[in-house]
Amino acid sequence: MKLEYKNLQQEFFLIAGPCVLEDESTVMKTAEFLQQESQKHDFQFIFKSSYEKANRTSAKSYRGPGLEKGLQLLAKVKKEFDLPILTDIHLPQQAKQAAEVADILQIPAFLSRQTALLQAAAVTARIVNIKKGQFMAPEDMLPAAQKVTAAGNPKVLLTERGSCFGYHNLVVDFRSFAIMSNFGFPVVYDVTHSLQQPSAGQTSGGTPQFAQMMATAAVATGKVQGLFLETHPNPSKALSDAASMLPLNEVPELLNQIDKILKMR
Repeated sequence: MKLEYKNLQQEFFLIAGPCVLEDESTVMKTAEFLQQESQKHDFQFIFKSSYEKANRTSAKSYRGPGLEKGLQLLAKVKKEFDLPILTDIHLPQQAKQAAEVADILQIPAFLSRQTALLQAAAVTARIVNIKKGQFMAPEDMLPAAQKVTAAGNPKVLLTERGSCFGYHNLVVDFRSFAIMSNFGFPVVYDVTHSLQQPSAGQTSGGTPQFAQMMATAAVATGKVQGLFLETHPNPSKALSDAASMLPLNEVPELLNQIDKILKMR
C-alpha cells in the first residue's frame, strides 16, 4: 500500500505496534490483529516498531535486533500485510537505508532538535514524524518542522508525547494540539508514551489504564489527526516499555470509542 501524505492530512489514522521488534511470531501476530481492527473502522493503519531503541534506562536493557535484521523483519510485515511502516532513526547515516523500507521516518523525542538528523530524514522524501521533546514547548516544534521543509520535504507530522512534570512523570498540555495544528501539519497524539513514568529505577513505569480516557479526550479536541500507541500481546513479557504498552486485546475497545468520537465531531 502506497501511503499518501495528503490522506493523512484529511483522514484519521492509527500508528501502532510493539515498542521494539522482538520475535517474528509476536511481530506478525500484532500487525495482523491491528490491521483487522483498523479495517473495521476504515482507519488508515501504519505499523510501527523500532529496530533499535537507543534510549534505554539501563545499558543491560534489550535494544532490538539492529538495523539490518530489523529492516528485514519490517519489510516482511510490509509485504505480508501490504502495510505502510514507521520506524525510528537515531543517526543521519541510518536515514537512507531505513527509507528503503519505512514510509515514515520517526525522529525520537530526545533527538527532535538534531538538525543533521532532521535534514537526513527530509532528503529521503519520506514522511517525517517529529516527536516533541519532553523538554520542548509546542511552539518550539515549528523550527524543527522548518528544518525538514527547508530541505525540500513538506511531508511532516508533529507528535505530542507529554512533557516532563517533575521527576519520573509526564503530563499532556492539551493546548499543544491546537498550537501545533496551527502550523499546518497533521498532529499525532502518542498515547502510551505520554503515560510513561520515565526512568523510574532500572526501567520506566507507566499507567496504560488511562490510555482510552486520554485518547478519546485528545481526539475530541478536533485538533488531533492521528493516534500513536504501543501495544503487545503480553506487555508483562515485552522486552521494552513493558509497563506502558497497552495490552493488544484492549485495542478494539479503544478504537470503538475513538470511532464514536469521530462520528460526533
